Amino acid sequence: MSATDSLLEQMLQPLSDAISPDVARKLVSLRANDAAQARLDELADACNEGTMTAEQDAEYRALVTAASVIAVLQSKARAVLAKNPAA
Repeated sequence: MSATDSLLEQMLQPLSDAISPDVARKLVSLRANDAAQARLDELADACNEGTMTAEQDAEYRALVTAASVIAVLQSKARAVLAKNPAA
């Protein structure tokens, strides 16, 4: 876990107490739609190929940041569900 991920985890910790099992299930099932995933894949390819424009780079970084936040929220949601399996 990177220092940024650890800090993000700490910043989002208060949400853990506010996530209901219902919300947790929705968070865990959250996935990018086909169009969003296709765009992310396109940007990742451009990044790997070294052909990104500055605008694409900014978009890609924003999407990666959003994905990191979602991943932390999903981790917290899974923890809520693990503590409340019958809920």
